[in-house]
Amino acid sequence: MATQEKAILAGGCFWCVEAIFKSLKGVSMIRSGYIGGHVENPSYKDVCTGSTGHAEAIEITYDRDVISFDTLLDVFFATHDPTQLNRQGNDVGTQYRSAVFVNADQKPVVEAAIERAKGIWDAPIVTTIEPLSAFYAAEGYHQDYFENNPGQPYCAMVVAPKVMKARAKFTHLLQV
Repeated sequence: MATQEKAILAGGCFWCVEAIFKSLKGVSMIRSGYIGGHVENPSYKDVCTGSTGHAEAIEITYDRDVISFDTLLDVFFATHDPTQLNRQGNDVGTQYRSAVFVNADQKPVVEAAIERAKGIWDAPIVTTIEPLSAFYAAEGYHQDYFENNPGQPYCAMVVAPKVMKARAKFTHLLQV
């Protein structure tokens, strides 16, 4: 019997993060959405203003007997730049912050992952550890965005290279 758990990660544009984690063994579902803000049921347009306090994030449902939270975090810290404050590349604003949203049991696991990640980055890691709060699914067209829009310029120029890099580095974790 599968032991399903959830992880919520924010590492810039949710299209990138979703595309990286979607192909991992043990991941059964990913939803792109918004978390960490002060407005109920925000829209993409609202979140893009940076005024709602939300981060673009993904909610990962995974089987902990197949892939651990530790492993998900190691992939997370290796596939986005956790040293950039409130940005990833040209995506700038608090909605693109690097954050992990956790319950009390997950916080020490994230702290340990940040310590491990310090070995791969030259600058200080600025990823925040934030308490779980309401997660709002993004509009339907944001779900599976890269898969459904591989030729879209942002996907071709930004998402695709990140996905290729992640797949090369974590080949052993990919679904067959």
